[in-house]
Amino acid sequence: MDSKAILEHIKKRVKETKVTRWIRFGLVALLFFAWVAWMGDWWLSIFIFLLFDIYITGFIPFDWWKKSKNKVVRTIMSWVDAIVYALILVYFVFNFIGQNYQIPSSSLEKTLLTGDYLWVNKMVYGPRVPMTPVHFPLVHNTLPIVNTKSYLESPSLEYRRLKGLRNVELGDIVVFNFPAGDTVPLNVQNPDYYTLVKMVGRNTIKYNTDEFGEIVYRPVDRRENYVKRCVGLPGQKFQIKEGVIYIDGKAQKQPKDVQFNYILQAKTPFTDAEWEDLGVAVEDRVIADLSNPDVRNGIFATGFDVNKYIYMPPLTSTMVEKIKNNSNIEKIVKLGDSALGRVEYLFPDVVSNGWTSYNYGGEEGLVIPKKGMTIDLTEDNWHRYNRCIRNYEHNYDAYLKDGKVYIGGKPTDKYTFKMDYYFMMGDNRDNSLDSRFWGFVPEDHIIGTPMFILISFDKDKNLFNGGIRWNRIFKGANPDK
Repeated sequence: MDSKAILEHIKKRVKETKVTRWIRFGLVALLFFAWVAWMGDWWLSIFIFLLFDIYITGFIPFDWWKKSKNKVVRTIMSWVDAIVYALILVYFVFNFIGQNYQIPSSSLEKTLLTGDYLWVNKMVYGPRVPMTPVHFPLVHNTLPIVNTKSYLESPSLEYRRLKGLRNVELGDIVVFNFPAGDTVPLNVQNPDYYTLVKMVGRNTIKYNTDEFGEIVYRPVDRRENYVKRCVGLPGQKFQIKEGVIYIDGKAQKQPKDVQFNYILQAKTPFTDAEWEDLGVAVEDRVIADLSNPDVRNGIFATGFDVNKYIYMPPLTSTMVEKIKNNSNIEKIVKLGDSALGRVEYLFPDVVSNGWTSYNYGGEEGLVIPKKGMTIDLTEDNWHRYNRCIRNYEHNYDAYLKDGKVYIGGKPTDKYTFKMDYYFMMGDNRDNSLDSRFWGFVPEDHIIGTPMFILISFDKDKNLFNGGIRWNRIFKGANPDK
């Protein structure tokens, strides 16, 4: 078909197009140009010609199947057409507006519960432009059944965030990509790769593929989704003293439903009914492992009778007051106040010696990196910030030698951060693997903030007998804000 014939075809289709279709095209075009303006890239406007053809001219025969004489073809293709449109819509909604997210663990109990399904708003902080744009929209990083990657690593785009309503604020519950999830041994994903390296060594993981599986690298927006509370903002000095968070030397108010683990000494075994009345989940009804010498000695040193019934559940302040009135309880002590301390594998390495998850940051505190902030590259600061410098800001050739930091092969005594960073923690303080263990969350890992609970399932109960938590449906996901 020559250019004259093409022009005549277009004119004919334009004249034959119904007013209602022009209206539909006008609405779609308006939304499209609003999206282009939001993206800030007017080269995308060229795709308006594709939309014009789909709605008006029909030069590209997308609907060829409608003219087929074969009923089977028409039926199958009508389903394919509907599915393709739905997937395109889902792709744009999930990437630029929001998406559902399931709470898989107890790290935010009792604020958010295991089994809560959240609607996560990506527009509050501004959605990220997809860094791995070619991906299947209904799964995160792995296609089910076939267990292969659900995305293509190429093409990849640099990090860019569209304009949002506001920045991350202190106390926000935030969904983000797990920073330490860049390297993953597929058979063992908990604990994370870097903790495994500390536990068993890098070569053990590398050469024992039967146990640990293939080691894969995941781009930022394909790393596992985590949800925690933001407890430290860029540029702030962060400390924890006796379980209380301090920002720039000022004590912070605890979330209403924050939990800490307690050691309980009971006269008789706690019944399921007592645990249920107290509100302690089945997985949290923990009996102290007195066969472990460290646990036994720590509990004994705290003044407990190791011949009695000893439990270590997470409790809110309300639950503590309630349990103190239980005549079966002889003694109760917060885990952080006991001779047992949670000190294993704290962030950052070396610097955190002597810290615990209950008393964290030392006397100086831990300054959270801020975009444009310049630090002296001392050996101490290298241990605090080397992962930010190397892994998150892509200075992969940076290293420490003889007390000096080298970047690009040259000794460097100062560094200016390119991104903002955040400190994230769970409200279930003694049962949360969070920034105390794997470090800062870079701004390019931030996904959004949960707005409300879509539905909630209690895995400890039958679906038709309390399995659905009806009182949580459409409940706000961050009651402390």
